[in-house]
Formats: sequence, C-alpha cells, structure tokens
Amino acid sequence: MFAPQLLGFVSPSINWWALLPQMILLGAALLILLLSSLAPRRSSTTFATVTTLSAAITAYFVSIGLWYDVEREGASSSIASAFGVDGFSIFFTMLILIALAITALLSHHYLDREGIDPPEFHALLLCSAAGAIVMAAANDLVVMFLGLEALSIAIYVMIAMHSRRSEARESAVKYFVLGAFSSAFLLYGIALTYGATGSTNLVHVREYLDAVVFRDQHMLMAAMGLLLVGLSFKVAAAPFHFWAPDVYQGAPSPVTGWMASIAKAAGFAALLRIFFAAFASHDSDWSPVVAVLAFVTLVVGAVMAILQTDVKRMLAFSSISHAGYVLVAVQSASNDGTAAALFYLFTYTLMVLGTFAVVGAMGSDDDHPLTRYAGLGRSKPLIALSLTALLLAQAGVPTTSGFIAKFQVISAAVSNQSYFLAGAAMVTAVIGAFMYLRIIMTMYVVDDDESGPSPVWHWTTSTVVLGTVIFTMVLGLVPQFLIEFAEQAVPILIRG
Repeated sequence: MFAPQLLGFVSPSINWWALLPQMILLGAALLILLLSSLAPRRSSTTFATVTTLSAAITAYFVSIGLWYDVEREGASSSIASAFGVDGFSIFFTMLILIALAITALLSHHYLDREGIDPPEFHALLLCSAAGAIVMAAANDLVVMFLGLEALSIAIYVMIAMHSRRSEARESAVKYFVLGAFSSAFLLYGIALTYGATGSTNLVHVREYLDAVVFRDQHMLMAAMGLLLVGLSFKVAAAPFHFWAPDVYQGAPSPVTGWMASIAKAAGFAALLRIFFAAFASHDSDWSPVVAVLAFVTLVVGAVMAILQTDVKRMLAFSSISHAGYVLVAVQSASNDGTAAALFYLFTYTLMVLGTFAVVGAMGSDDDHPLTRYAGLGRSKPLIALSLTALLLAQAGVPTTSGFIAKFQVISAAVSNQSYFLAGAAMVTAVIGAFMYLRIIMTMYVVDDDESGPSPVWHWTTSTVVLGTVIFTMVLGLVPQFLIEFAEQAVPILIRG
C-alpha cells in the first residue's frame, strides 16, 4: 500500500564536491578516534596534531577549488537548497580552516603539558570546525541550527576536558547553560519565521518577503528579534555577554582562542547570512536595533576591559568590544558594510589566535594576573615584541591590520550616515587602547624585583606567533588583496 508513495519520492540533489571540506574534517575526527581506540598504548599527541593539520590543509585546497568554481559558474546550492555554495560560505570556510590549523598547533604542546588526552580533544576540535562551516554555508535555518549545536557542544566538552581545574568545569557549565538559553531563543525565532513566511529556507523567505506586504508584522518582527538575541549570545554582544569573561578565564587557552575567533566568526556568518539573505527587504526594521546593540557593545567592552586585572578577562572584554565593531558594519545594511565585517573578522581571527598563543605559553591557566607579564620585555624580548605588535593591532594602531579593519568599519558607518555610531567607535577605540597599553607597559616598565615567571615556549607556539605577527604587519601595509577577497565574497544571495 506504500508503493505509490515510495515510487513518487524524489531525493534531493546533493553536490558532494561542495560538502567535501566538512566530510574531510569529520572523517579525520573518526580516524583519530578509531586508531587511538585500537592502539595498545596511549596515542601520541603528534599523531592527532598531524592528522588535524593534514585534514585542514586538504580541506583548504578543496575550498580553493570551490572558490574557482563559483567564480566561473556562479553561486549554487546543494541538498535541496539547504546548503549554499557561494563566495560568502567559501570565505568563511577558508578562515575556519586556517584557524583550525593554528589551534591544532597551539594545542600540541599545551595538551601534553596539562595532561589532556589529545585524540578526544582533536576530534572535538574537528567536529567543532565542521559545525562552524555548516553555520556559514547553511541556507536553511534548521541546518544553521544543527551547525550551531555541533560547534557549541564540542566547545562545551573541550572546556571541561581540563578536569584537574575546577574553573574549567565551572566555565563549561556556565557556557552550557547560557548556550541552552540562546539556542531556545534561536529556535523560537526559527519557529516564528516559519509561521510568518511559511518556510525556513532563506531564499524562500526572501522571495516571500519581497512579494508580500504584511498588514500585521508583529510575528515577523518577533522572529527577527529572537534570532538576533540568540546569535548575540553566541558572538558575546552586550548585554548578552555575561558568560564571556568567566568562560574565557576558566577555559584552556587554546580553547579560549578558538571561542574568541571561530565561534564569534561563525556566529557573525550566520547573522549576516540571515539578515542580508533573508531579511534584506526589512533592513529599516532591524538596522536601528543592531545600531543600538553595536553602541552598547562598544561601550561595555571598552569600559569594562580597563577595569580588569586578569589578562584573560581583559581579552574577553576586548573580544566583546571587537564584536561591537563588527556590528557597526552589520547595521549599515550595505555591501560595503558586509565586506568590512568580513575583513574585520578575518584580521581579528589571526590577531586573537596569536595573542592567545602567547597567553597559553605563559604557564598554568589557573590565573593570568598582569604581574605574570612583568619584565617580559627584558627576559624574553622577542615574545614581548610579538605580543606588543598583536595588542597594538587590536587597538587599531596604524600600519597594522587592525587599523585597516577599524577604518573599513567606520567608513561603512559614515557611508550609511551613521555618524553618531562612527564617532562612538572612534572614541571607544581610544578608551580600549588604554587596556592594551597597560599590558605593554607591564612588560617593559618594571622594577628589577618584579619579574614574572618565564614562559613555557615550544616551536609550534613560535610558528603561530611569528606567522600571525607577519600577517598582521604585512596586511597593515598591503591590505588590498584581502579587501578584494572580502568584496568578492559579499554576494551571498544564491539561487534557490
């Protein structure tokens, strides 16, 4: 009796080539777990690190091929239009894979030093990266939510893996509880979006909103508001940022760097994709709300950062402030603003990973008071110089990538005639610079008897720090190639 229904079933078309980066990462995760479980002895950290690096590099080359395909043939979709294959998704895929390789290198020595099992950690890291890629490429709200949960659940466990530290377990529980709240907001927003438009597919939602004039927009406004709240939790935008300082402080340093960079980048990728691909016709409704959110985030991040005495908490509030700059670009609701947001996220990811590479090398994660960095400029001048360059880049000092990123964001706000927000961004940049200069002064201006402990250095950490510093300084002088890359990735509206 079910034969006619089975005969009438049409399976969705699947472009396996477009899904290859995620498949490589998940395959590498399974390989690490399988071989480590069959090994007669504890698996070496080198095996897990090399496997993760190989998967990231292989997936990166596949992404380059996908980029050229999009340039030649245009954007497309896969799995019944639920997965977008366009410049926007490939831009973030490349960014995530670069960050994955960097985090794998940072974790190599850290895992051995802290007694954390490498196979499980690297498998979770690979699954988290795959979830982040799905978030950036998802063309359906349900698929986007699945990617978000894959990203978040893996991070919860990676934070708690440092079982000898009660702070790590506490941070994992805090992040889990507030992450559940944000997921609930997001799910409710997805449900209301379906109720208002009859679909969760972003292309179908856009087409419906372009064709229909609402007599009552309350359900649609509530849907956009709930989606914005749910994603604001993930990117740590004020006033939804309360989890960030405690979680950043308690988490292992490589995981903190991963959260501050890729979890934030994936959250903004989802936010940009939803509001520019689906709700573009209603930008006059959501743009003012994002502008208020950006202003509050800028002020809270800059002011609270200068009140901290722990370096990881300082960097947590700094991360909140950086989220405010990206929101300044988002509220402009323009192609220039989207390109500025992409450029900012790319440069910030490299800066913050390099910064947490140094933080992780400064010894135990129990606490990171400023006094630990005292005299670093005298005892380890190259490390201090590298950290100085990365901190000045985050402050937006000229000749660094951070200056170009902030300039792009403020220019987008000015082009949108958001003069007050542009002024607030410049003022908070000056306020926030005090925090970065405070760390720098601690490293160089110190009494003879106030030197902190010597950092635990490794060649993997040196490679990451050197690479991120070179990228940050070169991009500050020659930024055009990344600006053009971001501009080419902006067209995110794919065909259904």
